[in-house]
Amino acid sequence: MTGIDLVDPRDESIIRRLDYTTTEQLDDAVAAAHVAQRAWAALAPAARAEHLRAFAGVVRAHAEELAQLEVRNSGHPIGNARWEANHVADVLGYYAAAPERLLGAQIPVAGGIDVTFLEPYGVVGVIVPWNFPMTIASWGFAPALAAGNAVIVKPAEWTPLTALRLAELALAAGLPAGLLQVLPGEGPVLGTAIVDHPGIRKIVFTGSTTAGAKVMAGAAARVKPVTLELGGKSANVVFADADLELAAATAPGAVFDNSGQDCCARSRILVERSVYDRFLELLEPAVTAFRVGDPRAEETQMGPLVSRKHWARVDSFVPDDRQVAFRGSAPSGRGFWFPPTVVIPDSRDDRLVTDEIFGPVVAVLPFDDEADAIALANATVYGLSGSIFTRDLGRALRVARGVESGNLSVNSHSSVRYSTPFGGYKRSGIGRELGPDAAAAFTETKNVFISTE
Repeated sequence: MTGIDLVDPRDESIIRRLDYTTTEQLDDAVAAAHVAQRAWAALAPAARAEHLRAFAGVVRAHAEELAQLEVRNSGHPIGNARWEANHVADVLGYYAAAPERLLGAQIPVAGGIDVTFLEPYGVVGVIVPWNFPMTIASWGFAPALAAGNAVIVKPAEWTPLTALRLAELALAAGLPAGLLQVLPGEGPVLGTAIVDHPGIRKIVFTGSTTAGAKVMAGAAARVKPVTLELGGKSANVVFADADLELAAATAPGAVFDNSGQDCCARSRILVERSVYDRFLELLEPAVTAFRVGDPRAEETQMGPLVSRKHWARVDSFVPDDRQVAFRGSAPSGRGFWFPPTVVIPDSRDDRLVTDEIFGPVVAVLPFDDEADAIALANATVYGLSGSIFTRDLGRALRVARGVESGNLSVNSHSSVRYSTPFGGYKRSGIGRELGPDAAAAFTETKNVFISTE
């Protein structure tokens, strides 16, 4: 049986050895999921809701344990990890309200009554990335369970531990065995098998655009629906009339949070030319003050990158001959440490401007006017997130409507709330997660006509 040695990003120590799931074990898991799903879907909606509330309560009670596990497996700062664990409980609590609100419709027709029902797919596959292992898992399994499905989660190879623990907590909360299963394995092997499996009726995938395209192609060959949340190269647009102090002070968190390993990271800062130099003056102390260090420490804002392989990829964007505007600091020695880095690109076609880095590196570019800002923000194959800083409400709305992105913030950097929809334009994905309609996305619409004649 193949497997992986899980590594602590802080000091490169081995956490444990983890065996991978075989294709035979996947078949057994899908069979168990179908049995559990039929019983789960047959429960009264209020009963499913009660189970989800119980699950949320157990997760909340174990939030510190989950957070400490994420610190060790993923290198997330403890403050971030605590928020992430409680976010999982919040997501479960939010979707606990969904079973009793999956409403069909009565449609006026001649000669009878026409009604629709929202029915679960059955078994859903959720393939999770390594950057936010437990939060993104919950975005898939919580609404899917609320809609009456069973769920099989495949966590990323590097960071499976919190997802595995959540499956144990689901059982402790009283969810039926087989209803929520977490199966570790390699993406090209187990992930592909999940996409191909005839017993899994829908796929939710979060990851790179390259991998997402392969998932989409595999699902298309089987006429299987997908929700894809993929890459990003988001813009933080700062106009001359903005509160520059606020924009500069908040910019580091918008790109360096989770060590820049975030598809919503504002990794392009676009600044109106007349205030470009002033903004850089304000940005430098904010970057150098960003606290990078031991993720176990309460004051840490940024921990290490997730792996040596990923560190090498991020480092390739900033070779020794690359002119760096300024950098923050990071620990030396063992561990996958990388300092917050600000670069002035050579051109708008620079690789730093066009490619997703997925690390703590940000490019700062000038723009000339509102039209140029929109054009530059849209000069990417991605369209996931972004921010707009201006005191002019009309401009904020014009630019927000002009930028091709699924999630935008004005004078802030908020991207994800469990109560609002999340997803991208262009090569950033297909479909939406979270928000009030997410549970319905895990259902089929059945139409029934009843003759009255």
